[in-house]
Amino acid sequence: SIERGTVSSMVFWGPPGTGKTTLARLVANYTDREFVPFSAVTEGVPRVRDIVREAQARLDVGRGTILFADEIHRFNKAQQDAFLPHVEAGTITLIGATTENPSFEINGALLSRLRVFVLQPLSANEVRGVTERALADVERGLGALELAVDDDAIELLARESDGDARRALTVLEAAAEHLGQGGQLTTTVVRDAAQLRFARYDKGGEETFNILSAFHKSLRGSDAQAALYWMARMLEGGQDPMVIFRRAIAMAAEDIGLADPEALKLAVAARDAYHMLGAPEGYLPLSQMVIYLATAPKSNSAKTALDAAMEAARTHPAAAVPLHIRNAPTALMKELGYHEGYEYAHAVPEAYIPQEYLPGALKGAAFYVPGPFGFEKEIAKRLAWWEGLRRRSEERAGDNRDQRMEE
Repeated sequence: SIERGTVSSMVFWGPPGTGKTTLARLVANYTDREFVPFSAVTEGVPRVRDIVREAQARLDVGRGTILFADEIHRFNKAQQDAFLPHVEAGTITLIGATTENPSFEINGALLSRLRVFVLQPLSANEVRGVTERALADVERGLGALELAVDDDAIELLARESDGDARRALTVLEAAAEHLGQGGQLTTTVVRDAAQLRFARYDKGGEETFNILSAFHKSLRGSDAQAALYWMARMLEGGQDPMVIFRRAIAMAAEDIGLADPEALKLAVAARDAYHMLGAPEGYLPLSQMVIYLATAPKSNSAKTALDAAMEAARTHPAAAVPLHIRNAPTALMKELGYHEGYEYAHAVPEAYIPQEYLPGALKGAAFYVPGPFGFEKEIAKRLAWWEGLRRRSEERAGDNRDQRMEE
């Protein structure tokens, strides 16, 4: 539709430096519409009204307007209402850009009129391509400086930009300004320009995510010695400890889970202790956490249960809630059978009354199966006890039915 000159309102959702503004400008160029940038950070609703008046005048002579609302999530949902009537009327084509989830940050009425495009971070190769074009472009880039460029410098810049082309170009421009005509772009120059202490474990070509992967797999594999080593490599290389904590907290939930419920609590507590202590004292709770996670019993049953439940929700997206577990706050709902037959678990000494809580199509589904280690052995006993109560209840119900039939 863009090639035909037509375009609907939309929102680009993605991390910084993924080309949201560039894409919006391209849409405006291809559709021959006026491109009007708007910052939700520095401008307000009065500016929106001005833009709409100008857009209406433009529309009267046959030309459309694209209002590009950068960081649209910075407008609260009431302020976002200012766009709605003009999007509906076609006075403007709204293109929003946001780094936040539109489902939570954009007014529902407005969001329903926008197409959402999710932009992913650029790959290291894509960032490298952007920087190489900037170095070669004489008119709009840095080509006129005729810099001598080390491949290692470009590789470092591409890796450490984290998929953010804008960040890579900013560092490159700072480096070029420092070097001047005919300078030599090296890894040292890139580091200085970025004002970052790039991790030493990048020497030899290893990327940050490789070390994180080794760290995670060492924890999962119950190798405390290896996990401590990879942790130390990251710290010595200048890695933000919060990156290590985030990976460890994720591992505690994914790979230990209910085999040792204390693991997740300890990981979160260690992170909080680091915030309180700072470096280097904060490295002690970090080390304690790593040893605990590596030596804890392992289970991924919570993850497999989540995956199975999500698949069931996708397969049965509209399964009805059983009537007996629906609330019945009105007389009509009671007449329709809402809440009828529900039994309050705490009314019996066992605090358990066998009832069906799943939709009919999923009756008997078992998403969670406890593992054989740690605390999950206790969970397995509980599940078996409840299952025994359920079977006895069903047997009694069957006996009662048989007795009534005989009578």
